[in-house]
Formats: sequence, C-alpha cells, structure tokens
Amino acid sequence: MKPLLDLSVYLVLGPQDCPGQDPVDIAVAAVQNGATLVQLRDKTGSTREQIELAERLMRALKPLNVPLIINDRVDVALAVDADGVHVGQDDMDATKARELIGANKLLGLSVSTQDELDAADISACDYLGIGACFPTGSKDDAAEVGMRSFAGLTAQSQLPVVGIGGISLANADQVIKAGADGVAVISAICGASSPSAATRKLQDIVKSVKDLG
Repeated sequence: MKPLLDLSVYLVLGPQDCPGQDPVDIAVAAVQNGATLVQLRDKTGSTREQIELAERLMRALKPLNVPLIINDRVDVALAVDADGVHVGQDDMDATKARELIGANKLLGLSVSTQDELDAADISACDYLGIGACFPTGSKDDAAEVGMRSFAGLTAQSQLPVVGIGGISLANADQVIKAGADGVAVISAICGASSPSAATRKLQDIVKSVKDLG
C-alpha cells in the first residue's frame, strides 16, 4: 500500500545541510515536532554512504510513520526500500522512475516553468514540487519562479503541490496562500538554532493559513 502523503512540512536534508550534526538527529527532531515528510538529498556522498545514511533514516522514521523520500537516486531508494523518490528535470524521467519503483511508492517531480508542467507525466507522479519560490542557495541552477508564476502553475496542477526553494519562517505563509499544500525547506529547519522549535513554527504557519482558507 502506498504511504500516506502529507506535504505540509517537507524536510529536505543531507550531510551538506547539517555541518557538525547528524542528519538523522535533525530529521527525528523535526518529525517529532510536525514535519510530515523527509527527503534525503545528498549530492556529495558516495553511493555506499548514501545507502548507509538512508538505512539509518529509514530505521529512525519507520516507527514515527513518516515517509522517507530519496532525491534523484532510484538505486539508493530501491536498496533501502524507501517510501519514494523525487526527481528533477535533469534526473531520471518520471515515467521510467515509476516503472522501477513500482506502484506502491511515492513519486514527486520538480517543475519550474509552464513547459515543464505541460510535459509532466502526471499519471506517473503523486505530487509536484514547484519553484524556486524565492532565491535559494541550495541549488545553483535553480531559476526563481516568483510567487505570481508559482500561483499560476499551482492552480493548474492536477496533483498536490509542495513549494520549493528559499522558503523560510518569514515567507512560508505566502506559499500556502498561493495554493500550495505544503512547504519544502532545508535551512529553515537544518540551519535553525532549534530545529524542533523551527518545525513547530512552520507547522503552525501552514495550519493557520489552511484553516483560514
């Protein structure tokens, strides 16, 4: 059975985002305080290192009933039986990724333009990541979509949408007001002095805007 999808507070992290800290500790602290999904996005570790970290994350998150998504690396996801995969425009084609992971895993796809949205194989995916909503340092080639374009793309999406790119405690409300189901963050949690407190605040922001809507 496919894991329950709740995009409200979507934590993206890897060793590069948690200097001096264990990513597993941050992930657990976040999940215990309202994070609803965790994505491992490791652009530097070897395949072996990524699998080892993914296994540790799976063991930690399984009892907490929060899915683990692997960014880009379908092989790593399959090796640890992760709950899903997220692919970008330069990664494996979403249709091919779906063939490899099967019907019972989550699959997300990043889009940032109208052309990419039009070309997306919606039938293969469970959700879309749209952005970058704001300027971001986590991805050098991420084009900033801007909130007006973000709202337009989100309104057209037949799938749940998580906003990605440059989202913080200061602007998360704008993303939900623009129609997103949730916010994907890295530094807003990983870079916070208290990841637990930051996650609680993000969850409060998302919930309060949704309640108003």
